Amino acid sequence: MLFKSKMAYYISIIISIVTVVIIIWMFYKSFFIVKNQFIDVGGLTYVNQVRTDDYTKRLAFHLTKACETKVCEVQSMLDFVTAIPYKVNESVARSGKNVVDQGFGDCDDKSNLLISMLKVKGYEAYFVLVPKHIFVVVSLENEKVNRKALYINGKAFYKLETTAKGSGIGFPLKYKFEEIKAFIDPFQNKKLVIDSLEYK
Repeated sequence: MLFKSKMAYYISIIISIVTVVIIIWMFYKSFFIVKNQFIDVGGLTYVNQVRTDDYTKRLAFHLTKACETKVCEVQSMLDFVTAIPYKVNESVARSGKNVVDQGFGDCDDKSNLLISMLKVKGYEAYFVLVPKHIFVVVSLENEKVNRKALYINGKAFYKLETTAKGSGIGFPLKYKFEEIKAFIDPFQNKKLVIDSLEYK
């Protein structure tokens, strides 16, 4: 017999079972990471790092505690994000907490932070992917904004540009519609179906 004692035999069985369980768990976790964070856009893969964790909630509520309007809330969160220095991140997009802790971010990083804060505050917002760039659009229903909006399926959404320091709600759209690769809901990890699109 290979094992000289029953104890060694049973220990080896337990170790084998634990190893198999860990491998199955890793495959399971990997599947859901891919399902929830990776999306195919025109043959390329976009990876989101959105969060609705306690850190994001505390930050969003802290930044908007003095606001009485949605416009004030969105602008306060946008101001915070645009004040973070722009620096190209050579790896995949980072979470909002990493962006704040490290003190820099590119369009992916900063858009992940902004849209995460908008989500925890209850706003409808989406990523917009264009060549070599990403920005956020947000709905501000029943709020007066004297800027042009993107009307997605008849509903007004205002562009938020995270890389332009001091930018405001309704930052001018400088892209043609055919350059827009996708509107993405990163919390559902799905592309929006666009029936109509206007900028007015």
